[in-house]
Amino acid sequence: MPDMTLLGWFHTILGVAALVIAFYTLIKHKAISLDQRSGKLYVLITIIVAGSALGIYNQGGFGVAHMLAVLTLVAVAGGVIMEKFKLFGSFSKYFQALGYSSTLLFHMIPAITDFLRRLPLGDPFVDSFDDPLVLGFHKAFLLIYLVGLVIQMRWLKKSSVP
Repeated sequence: MPDMTLLGWFHTILGVAALVIAFYTLIKHKAISLDQRSGKLYVLITIIVAGSALGIYNQGGFGVAHMLAVLTLVAVAGGVIMEKFKLFGSFSKYFQALGYSSTLLFHMIPAITDFLRRLPLGDPFVDSFDDPLVLGFHKAFLLIYLVGLVIQMRWLKKSSVP
C-alpha cells in the first residue's frame, strides 16, 4: 500500500469528521438538513472530501473510490435540490433523506477498505479489495444503511418535517 500523501491525510481526517458529524446529526435530528448547522457542516465537508478523493490516484487510476466520490457529489446535489426546490412536493423530504443518507454509505465503503488495507502498520488486516473481511464489512454497511433508511423514512412519514 502506498504511503499517505498530504492530500490523503487531509481527505482522511475530514472524512472521519464528516462521519462523526453525520451520525451526531442523525441521532439528534433524525435527518440531515441544511436547516441545521451540523447538517450544513456535514454537507460542506462531504463535498470537500468527495472532491479531494478525485485527486487521489495511489491505486493507479480512476477506480471504485473515484466512482463513489462522483456518486457522493450526485447524492449531495440531489439532496440539496430536493431540500431547496421541493421538486416532488411533500415527497421531496424522502428523496432529500435518500440523497444525504446515501453519502454516508459512500463514505463508509472506502473508509473501511482503506482502514483494513493500511492497519496495523506493517501487517494490515487485508491485502486485497476482494478479501472476505472487506466484502463482509461492505455487506454489513449496506444492510445498516438500508435498515437506517427504512427507519428514517418511517420517522419522516410520522413527523411534520416539511
